[in-house]
Amino acid sequence: MDFTTPNGRRVRESSGTHDQQQAQELHDRLKVRCWEEQRLGVKPDRSWKEAAVRWLKETSHKRSHDKDVAKLRWLDRHLGPRMLSEVTRDLIDRIGEIKAKESSQPNANRYLALIRSILRRARDDWEWVHHIPKVRLYRESKRRIRWITRDEAVRLLAELPSHLAEMARFSLSTGLRQRNVSYLRWDQVDMGRKVAWIHADEAKSGRAIAVPLNEDALEVLRSRQGQHAQYVFTYQGKPVERCTTKAWDRACERAEIKDFRWHDLRHTWASWHVQSGTSLQELMELGSWTTFEMVMRYAHLAADHLRVAACRLDGTITSQSAKVHHLRAA
Repeated sequence: MDFTTPNGRRVRESSGTHDQQQAQELHDRLKVRCWEEQRLGVKPDRSWKEAAVRWLKETSHKRSHDKDVAKLRWLDRHLGPRMLSEVTRDLIDRIGEIKAKESSQPNANRYLALIRSILRRARDDWEWVHHIPKVRLYRESKRRIRWITRDEAVRLLAELPSHLAEMARFSLSTGLRQRNVSYLRWDQVDMGRKVAWIHADEAKSGRAIAVPLNEDALEVLRSRQGQHAQYVFTYQGKPVERCTTKAWDRACERAEIKDFRWHDLRHTWASWHVQSGTSLQELMELGSWTTFEMVMRYAHLAADHLRVAACRLDGTITSQSAKVHHLRAA
């Protein structure tokens, strides 16, 4: 193929086919496309794969980068061969339905949100497209906070394998997220000062966290000393990357605890704190939450601070009832 574009650039390349008719058709389409781009301002059609690759390059700093990679691998079977102009609302809705049937609607929303983010960046930042389809997410009901009692926690710890039991005890003592516990290093712990640190690049909030260590947490750390030179918690010499495993599920079943995930240990820690009198402001700092809304989820577990206000109406009904009784007697 050999032609000159309207702005004077020469295009000279192989058509990639030995069929002269196909080569001529490709030549004509390419020539028309160049004319439309340069004279009419029509944007060149980009592929979904191009958008996905660029997205991963630009968001490689995200803590959820590995999760995005996994989601895009799954999405590739549906969007891999498509151009961005072919990614329609109907197609996106079908993808959401498939994922919802495969797992759940909330999980499908994570995939749909990723599609939406990539399309928005293709339109707003890269200027690859003028318009993008609306991505409709499933409505998610607000789930109650799942936590367990101290007796249930004792049963669960007794049923867990030793390496998971120690990690679970530490989580219940500190409220740390699973990844921060799994990859906690000895150089992040000062047992003399009774504190541990989570560096900013390891924290979900993006801010460094100082973690006060109570006696239960220190006891776990003492039991782990000398077992690995670098990491606090290991199994067969390596950090425990995944905790919600079959061993976890079987332990929950034996302990007669239903619908309980590893992350619910953090909810349990927060719930116990509130029930023990820790203020929501203190809890926000201990749990390194960035907004007060996040800790308000636990407010219903602590009614003590409202008891004084509730008692302002003490005797109101009793006194009114006495008046009614007196009037009826008269």
